[in-house]
Amino acid sequence: MSIYEEFLNLHDYDIRKWHDARWIDQKCTYDVLSIIADCIIEYIDNGNYSEFTVSDIWHSKYARENVISIFSKPDPELKSANEYDKYFGQPVKLLAYSKVLNVRKENCRYYYSINNREILDKIALRPINALNFLYEYICKVLSDSGLYESFEKFFEHQNKDTYYDVRENFITFTIQHTKINGRTECGRIFTKVINPIAFKQKKLGTEKGRLSKNMITLDSLQYNRSNWRDELSGKNKSVTRLEHESKVIDKELQAQALARYTINKAKKAVRKFNDMYFDGKSEVYQVNEAVDATQAHHIFAQADYPSIADFIENLIMLTPNQHYAMAHPQNNTQYIDRDFQYICLLAKSTTIFKDLTSDRNEKFYDFDNYKFILNTGLGTEEFSSIEYLDFSSILDKIDFFYSDEINNNKYESLKYDNKPNI
Repeated sequence: MSIYEEFLNLHDYDIRKWHDARWIDQKCTYDVLSIIADCIIEYIDNGNYSEFTVSDIWHSKYARENVISIFSKPDPELKSANEYDKYFGQPVKLLAYSKVLNVRKENCRYYYSINNREILDKIALRPINALNFLYEYICKVLSDSGLYESFEKFFEHQNKDTYYDVRENFITFTIQHTKINGRTECGRIFTKVINPIAFKQKKLGTEKGRLSKNMITLDSLQYNRSNWRDELSGKNKSVTRLEHESKVIDKELQAQALARYTINKAKKAVRKFNDMYFDGKSEVYQVNEAVDATQAHHIFAQADYPSIADFIENLIMLTPNQHYAMAHPQNNTQYIDRDFQYICLLAKSTTIFKDLTSDRNEKFYDFDNYKFILNTGLGTEEFSSIEYLDFSSILDKIDFFYSDEINNNKYESLKYDNKPNI
């Protein structure tokens, strides 16, 4: 049983009892949910607050810097509250309905506090975690509300008739049991309900109020998904070339902002994990290195391997000396020393091994992700077939790819101290 399922099973989400139409809404996509969870954590931790309002979050410096650049939203300080109330408010309400957050009302204002920090941290860490939570949450609400059977029929027999039935059933139910009385709004919410399930089950979903022609894809669940015209890379004939080029530049800037955000978030998470469970010491054990690890280092360089730059499995905490003198000799951050890279992989394997074999119910690292970064960084598929937690095979293959560095490694003294004790 997942951490999400275990938590959700503690609560009753029957809409017929609570009549809350905002258990999910149009802005509640998995990528938005993840960044809002992260903004909440930053606000609580940095300000040492116990409660917050939606307005507190979207006026915070951290939220303003990231939401503006990533989701192409105007600065909330320059706009009215209405636009930001929806963008921030809807995910917050979802987290409150799910009981991840507590909520209380005072003088027409809603105040929120964290009820389950572990789940909120997990949602904030990776967007895919937010998607997994959404899937479990949506299914639980539908089940508690007596709606899931019609969804099951649709996913078992996907045709226009079953699509019509499940959509009409949802709209009728929502109008009957909540304050929403418009079919159009119900239809928009229906999209946010059915498509995450369709994606997880690799099925057809809904598109523009109709049965989708193809299986629902991950990008179609995102808040800022690219237009199909962009995918075909043809300039829209209704816009000038200058306008088209401006949009391309905006998308590139947005992509760069997202990359910076996700990488910094991953570094922050690895640093926090290392401080909590390893007393802030370097992951590369070195007898004469007594200072704390303050540097989050990419084992496989960010510039060379952007696709894995925001993976926590590709980050390792080092001391300043290890980072700037050993990982990047002579402080040349454009160069990574292969001898020390091998040591880093041994040490990271140790860290991940300790985490995944610990007594903690919820693990920080992901074994499949570690295999993925090794495949990507070493340009191979050799790690794909390795079974779960088979660290012996992981080490054997790392040794194979670094055979030259093993035979003549200038950091030979670090090798045995950093191998996992399997």
